Amino acid sequence: MHKRSFLLIVLLVVKITIHAQDLKWTETAPGVWKAVVGVPEKYDLLKASGATPDRNALSAITKAGFPLAQNEISVRVVDGKTFLRFPLKKEEQLYGFGLNFQTVHQRGKILQLHVDHYGGKDNGRTHDPTPFYVSSTGYGVFINSARYLQVYAGTAVRVDSKNAPVAKDRNTDKSWSARPYSDAVEILVPAAGVEIYVFGGPTPLDAVRRFNLFNGGGCLPPRWGLGFTQRVKTLYTAEEVKKEVTAFREKGFPLDFIGLEPGWQSKSYPCTFSWDSSRYPNPAGFVQELLKENIRVNLWTNPYVSPNAPFYKAIVPYSGSHTVWNGLVPDFTMPEARKLFFDQLKNNQVSMGVSGYKIDEVDGYDYYLWPDVASFPSGATAEQMRQTFGLLVQRYSAELYHQQNKRTFGLVRGSNAGGVSFPYVIYNDYYNHEDFITALINSGFAGVLWTPEVRASKTSEEWLRRFQTVIFSPMAMINAWASGTKPWSYDDVAEPVKQLALLRMQMMPYWYTAFARYHFEGIPPFRAMNLEEGFIPEAKKENGNANLEENPYAEAVSKEIKDQYMAGDYLLVAPLFAGQTTRKVVLPKGKWFDFYTGAFVGDGEVITVTPGLDKIPVYVKDGAIIPMMKPVLHAPLPGEKVDLTIRYYGEKPGKYKLYDDDGETYNYEKGDYSWREIKVEKDGTGKLKGTIAEPVKGKPNTVGTVTFEFMTK
Repeated sequence: MHKRSFLLIVLLVVKITIHAQDLKWTETAPGVWKAVVGVPEKYDLLKASGATPDRNALSAITKAGFPLAQNEISVRVVDGKTFLRFPLKKEEQLYGFGLNFQTVHQRGKILQLHVDHYGGKDNGRTHDPTPFYVSSTGYGVFINSARYLQVYAGTAVRVDSKNAPVAKDRNTDKSWSARPYSDAVEILVPAAGVEIYVFGGPTPLDAVRRFNLFNGGGCLPPRWGLGFTQRVKTLYTAEEVKKEVTAFREKGFPLDFIGLEPGWQSKSYPCTFSWDSSRYPNPAGFVQELLKENIRVNLWTNPYVSPNAPFYKAIVPYSGSHTVWNGLVPDFTMPEARKLFFDQLKNNQVSMGVSGYKIDEVDGYDYYLWPDVASFPSGATAEQMRQTFGLLVQRYSAELYHQQNKRTFGLVRGSNAGGVSFPYVIYNDYYNHEDFITALINSGFAGVLWTPEVRASKTSEEWLRRFQTVIFSPMAMINAWASGTKPWSYDDVAEPVKQLALLRMQMMPYWYTAFARYHFEGIPPFRAMNLEEGFIPEAKKENGNANLEENPYAEAVSKEIKDQYMAGDYLLVAPLFAGQTTRKVVLPKGKWFDFYTGAFVGDGEVITVTPGLDKIPVYVKDGAIIPMMKPVLHAPLPGEKVDLTIRYYGEKPGKYKLYDDDGETYNYEKGDYSWREIKVEKDGTGKLKGTIAEPVKGKPNTVGTVTFEFMTK
């Protein structure tokens, strides 16, 4: 061998050994540790999103030490690729790795984390492939890379494993498994370096909270964003939209914002980002007329620039090498591209009062998005742009509203890590009801919001069941862009649908406080049962052996609970789907009560319920306090006082912090908000008594008369 070649090989081996043994962890924020492997790329998820940690909020979480054995974390950089290995105990289950639709448990999965439409299989290609996972033992790991990551989540066994499984004889041993226990999570990053973050617990929820707060805290929508929204048919005119708004009012159905689909633009696919003068001859007058009726307008768009767009020629130098539907793909990492594109939105829509956007087609379908061979003038690769395009559009469209000091709440098809604080809810065209609920559960691990939207249904039963779940989600929405359906489209269930829509409005104080906790404390407003204290899923038999003393791994493959979830601090929601009349509900430890009646239903047990068609099963923790308001047709206006009915359930003393601000501006970022403590406890005679703290002087106060309703008799 040539002496020079031998020297290069030796140097390469030395370099790899140094990276494997010299990983240094720095506590970069309270309970968050960072390590740098090799030479990370200049462009990553955190830079794309501009996320800034909320260090004060992170400091308020229970202190935690580094949660993993550092000497068991190994890294290698070989041939321009980074290989990561994290230890995995037998009793651990894994959650996260993005917005999955069919599985909550991710241990044993092989995934490619790749922004894409959801194609019906949990393989990592999804609308939000956040490279963050959470362990059931109480820690999280985040890989800050804008690349397609390959994940082996406890699937491979190394020869030198300290906990290698025993080889078994398939001929005679019935416990033989084709997928033996693996003691590691291994991740391949196609780059010569990367940043790694580890989030402490001590609980899985604490790890999730730290991740959310590290990314700026969850979004806090305007109050109207938590009301009801209807998206109209694609080619509706201004007059048809106004007619639909009138129908909502006359029929007594609540409506806070209405969505216009592609027909509002003069051309779409690709887009002009300009109003169609035949359908909307006076767009500013149209928007203002609806605003006077307390109805906001949300506009559909995709970000691909038509040759007929007014800024087309100017943005050509700042666009990618390939088109989408013959439209330019702006390089939003460049300020020149951002100014041209977002100034059009600002001047042509936002300035006249448009309240938000539905950002479509930033997720996937390889055959129409730009290929990985595409180039962009900034130097960002096509792969990096694919992984972050949804983040970029969310970030800079949200800035338009921040500049006006008006909050927005919209929809988006693609996101990634770093987008926690963006005021957008993910949606898609997959439309499987059961999987939509699993996605809602998994959204809490991915740092995003997800809506199980209603579009159309084959039967009135399916329509009502879908409507029930959308009411208990981040965005209560009918998306009628193709079907033209209305809440009252199915006559035989129109009344229960109406009552559900009004219930959504009644619960607005509860939802608003839940989102405030998402923002200030990092607690997902909708989340998996696995994050709930006292929740113990049923063990699933593994190879015929469910004895956890003999087979600890059986706990890691315990039965998934992917059809019930927590909503806010106190509510357990257990949907039924078309064709079902009964279902099982797994209750965490502690007493639980029926949301509608206050009756006791169980304590740490599995119950079977038959709620009837017009009820979605909802259960409430012992000592729960649920603030409710009157069933109004629009969200309260800024400064409007609202009378509250405080529901109390159970027997334990209850405490609750009610959040308040003006409901519309970003003044809360300057401290213009308040928390008021609500208590329910027994007085000297054993009678329940409720109290609410006095308003905070100099802070917003939208609370009028307060009454208490003791639900459990």
